[in-house]
Amino acid sequence: MAESDAIRRYALEAAVEPEAIERARARAVEIGADPISAAVGAQIAVVTAATAALNIVEIGTGAGVSGLWLLHGSPHATLTTIDNEPEHLAAARTAFAEAKIAPARSRFITGRAADVLPRMNEASYDIVLVDADTEGVIEYVEHGLRLVRAGGTVLVPRALRGGAVADPVRRDPITTAFRSLIEETQASPAVLGALSIVGEGLLQLTTVPAEH
Repeated sequence: MAESDAIRRYALEAAVEPEAIERARARAVEIGADPISAAVGAQIAVVTAATAALNIVEIGTGAGVSGLWLLHGSPHATLTTIDNEPEHLAAARTAFAEAKIAPARSRFITGRAADVLPRMNEASYDIVLVDADTEGVIEYVEHGLRLVRAGGTVLVPRALRGGAVADPVRRDPITTAFRSLIEETQASPAVLGALSIVGEGLLQLTTVPAEH
């Protein structure tokens, strides 16, 4: 095993998942959802904690796994989760109840993100997590950057597409979209961007205040 592979594997396995999130993960796997890894979950929890996030949106519920990680980092936040799969949202409700998340701290919206996001208030959220409908990732990130306040952060797990983004031979539309997203945001003066390679990858985009 190459040294870089050993490092990535160690970082992936080092994350410790709270019991409530472990149960949510098991349920997600049972119903065919594809939740984020514990390593990426730990990273987004750190971001929400460092941001002192109070208002969070996630696009794609992952049957509750990502939402629980977001709230794990910011125990006073309110989470709005959007998914067009009622079964995934139902699993998330169960996971939140088992984790003793107060009902007032979560809002579940069934529907296509492309229909829901345009109706949400801009500059009103601290964190937006984008983890659904890979075909629409650029559109959803654009909405996310509109929804977060100045200094807010958009998080995009799975940004490396299983390594496909780093392979110049891969030119399929989804891989190309993720590659363009990474390259354009890294070069943009409007955001501070960082790409983590731990787990399935995590693109972090923090908006730059106008006076920056």
